[in-house]
Amino acid sequence: MAASNYFYALGRRKSATARVRLQSGKGNVVINGKPASDYFENSKTLLLELTRPFGVLEIEPTKFDVSVVVSGGGHAGQADAIRLGIAKSLVLLNEDYKSTLRRADLLGRDPREKERKKFGLKGARKQRQFTKR
Repeated sequence: MAASNYFYALGRRKSATARVRLQSGKGNVVINGKPASDYFENSKTLLLELTRPFGVLEIEPTKFDVSVVVSGGGHAGQADAIRLGIAKSLVLLNEDYKSTLRRADLLGRDPREKERKKFGLKGARKQRQFTKR
């Protein structure tokens, strides 16, 4: 891979972080050194989720190579983080794509994260059972 002409973007979802590199190529999607079909081998829907930004823009995904380093979270959160990273890097490629991707809700970060457990409680909000005595 030539490191000269690529577009880099960061995507996040829950506790997953995806660093995405988009460059012209043959349509290879590599996630953490594995092909995407091997990385998400049990879920075809997650693989379709990755190519959604290309579908919304009506661009052939075979025109670009996508290289991703993803960490944290589960597979669903990682797929959403990668999708956001791909959408952001497409905007860097061409600024005209921004409005289309924004209307398709592909440029917004989903901010929902797990709430931390507080001391004195059983969970984030669950309390001990009340007894009158």
